[in-house]
Amino acid sequence: MSEAKTDPRILRTRKFIMDAFMELSAKKEFKDITVKDITNEAMINRATFYYHFEDIYDLLEKVLSEVLLINLDCNAYENSEINEETLISIFTAITNFQNALSNRCHRGYEETIARIIREQLEVVFYRMLVRQHEGEDKEGLQVTAVMLAWGIYGASVEWRRNVKDVTPEAYIQSAIPYLMKGLS
Repeated sequence: MSEAKTDPRILRTRKFIMDAFMELSAKKEFKDITVKDITNEAMINRATFYYHFEDIYDLLEKVLSEVLLINLDCNAYENSEINEETLISIFTAITNFQNALSNRCHRGYEETIARIIREQLEVVFYRMLVRQHEGEDKEGLQVTAVMLAWGIYGASVEWRRNVKDVTPEAYIQSAIPYLMKGLS
């Protein structure tokens, strides 16, 4: 089964479906996009769509997760520590991701977007914390990762709503000394 999931034809078809969804999301609200719209845009049949995705909500989640992973570039943090540079970089990536989504069919699935962002951030922060604090309380590190994920996400939402007169980098920079003091 895993061999089938890495078959280039399957990956290409999955990408066609995701690209079709992204194209449609630029034109229509999510609630107005149907499986039929997607299959027409991707030039596939319904069975092919359902081979790759359970339903349109599964597609939405996979598209958002993939786009976020690309924007966040999780691999870049694989061997990083939580420091000023990584916090600014992550905050900027999350803010840019949310800005890009606001130009698409953002309304109606804010909670899905928020959950995906927080889950991805939690994983990234937990891995960095475990690497920085080997042998320490994993439960405490997990809670810290959750708090960092929610905090970064919340700050990003706040910047997007109210503070667009400064760059995301400048906005987060003012909090860095306090964050770093708390993390050390």
